[in-house]
Amino acid sequence: MSNAELRGFFQRYIDALNAREFDRMPEFIHDEVVMNGSPVKRDDVIADQKGHVDAVPDFAWRVEDVAIEGEKVAARLFNKGTPAKEWFGASPTGVTVEYAEFAFYKVREGRFYEMNYLIDAKAVQDQLAG
Repeated sequence: MSNAELRGFFQRYIDALNAREFDRMPEFIHDEVVMNGSPVKRDDVIADQKGHVDAVPDFAWRVEDVAIEGEKVAARLFNKGTPAKEWFGASPTGVTVEYAEFAFYKVREGRFYEMNYLIDAKAVQDQLAG
């Protein structure tokens, strides 16, 4: 994929997440991937994504920056939502949280085969604690 194609592919992935189109994930993610250093099935990735949305129904991923090198995508996102259930070990308080996520992906044959992300869970917990 060219840089422009890979950038479009990544944005379509984020758009599908925000539209809750989890049934589209096979378009973006191989059957088996490496997630934060551990081999997992695509269904595990989808379950994790659905878990965020279940706990935070208005959860939204917003792409702030994207860098592409070959088949690698690095992104800085801002995620925002108001938890309705326990999330990150904190009970819902009605507080909307927003935090940065740094994500790194590797693409082979037009889909992610490696997905890594880092979020500041402490920042989320601090916001929820008020």
